[in-house]
Amino acid sequence: MSRRETPSATALLGAIGAGAVLAIAAAAVTSGEAVAAEEDSAPMPGFLGKGLWRVFTTLDHRTRVDVHDAGGRDRRVLWPPNWKVCTQYPAQGVELDGRATVLIGVVKRGETCPSRVRSARR
Repeated sequence: MSRRETPSATALLGAIGAGAVLAIAAAAVTSGEAVAAEEDSAPMPGFLGKGLWRVFTTLDHRTRVDVHDAGGRDRRVLWPPNWKVCTQYPAQGVELDGRATVLIGVVKRGETCPSRVRSARR
């Protein structure tokens, strides 16, 4: 076969139809996104009253976890098994995408969780 007889990519697309090629490519991308969305989406578990270590072992490794001292003393959490969860955001049951940020308020085990902050106006 000579070089002139070899069909070009443009000729092949013209023969198949550019619309069909685009439809096939779009279907492949859409199905890939749907599978990725199913894997990334999960409901937020309920962690209130449980140990902080459970947060780290339960959530997806891509989820960012911001932990703060809910007691207001601004202590650093150096050993998660010594702390328990008092607050969490988002709430239990909210769909959580794998790359979301979770906010966790903790106090040391044996301490009581602080009551919610009340409004200054009465």
